[in-house]
Amino acid sequence: MVRLFYWMLKTVVLGPVLRLLFRPWVEGEEHIPETGPAIFASNHLSFSDSIFLPLVAPRRVTFLAKSDYFTGAGLKGRLTAWFFKGVGQLPIDRSGGRASEAALSSGLKVLGRGELLGLYPEGTRSPDGRLYKGRTGVARMALEAGVPVIPVAMIDTDKAQPTGARVPKLVRVGVRVGQPLDFSRYEGMEGDRFVLRSITDEIMYALMELSGQEYVDMYATAMKDRIARQKKAKAKEVADAATPGRAVGELEDVLDAQGLDEQHPGPAGEDAPPHRRAS
Repeated sequence: MVRLFYWMLKTVVLGPVLRLLFRPWVEGEEHIPETGPAIFASNHLSFSDSIFLPLVAPRRVTFLAKSDYFTGAGLKGRLTAWFFKGVGQLPIDRSGGRASEAALSSGLKVLGRGELLGLYPEGTRSPDGRLYKGRTGVARMALEAGVPVIPVAMIDTDKAQPTGARVPKLVRVGVRVGQPLDFSRYEGMEGDRFVLRSITDEIMYALMELSGQEYVDMYATAMKDRIARQKKAKAKEVADAATPGRAVGELEDVLDAQGLDEQHPGPAGEDAPPHRRAS
């Protein structure tokens, strides 16, 4: 039933509408294997990444989606849960520990069935359009399942659906598929954290080349926390400055002085690309 719903959405209901409105293009489709399991490792710019990638892929793709998408309240929450369940996406708890092991187990089951699994190594959407340090779960899963990793770059999906936007913009989006990465040389080394980091960095290097994004050598979650702290500090300073009797011009000077560039809030030295690992 789930498989039927997936293909109905893709070919009859949702797919034709999205193709007409967003005219998605795809490069490197020949790198997608016709049969057998593989991991799609994608950059993550927008909620819609999990929609456009399966739309252009000739085979069914299953994503591990955060559990929040399945537990939302109200009409929107129910519709979102219905949609994700209908297209066969799997909920995962991203709190770490045992939850991470459960996510790994879910992904391995998909690969064990010979299917395509979609993962976002960054772990969350980019807060500013740059590419962030990858989590090593993708490497561990690739080694345990013994499958290739196919790097996939989503292009301009953040422009079509910026974070927080309720109505998408009609911007043409693209998907660029890279050559499969074979990590069989590391077979049996999934317990070595240095190997996992080396593999993950190689995947992120491939994504950087495919997407053309600037690379930031820190986790996206850490950058989101930093931006949140900066916003909070800025709001406090503005509130403190807005005292009775203070001239409007003085308050504007304070705001100008606090101008934080949220596109590039990190300190120098955090934008070096990951090193390509030796084969």
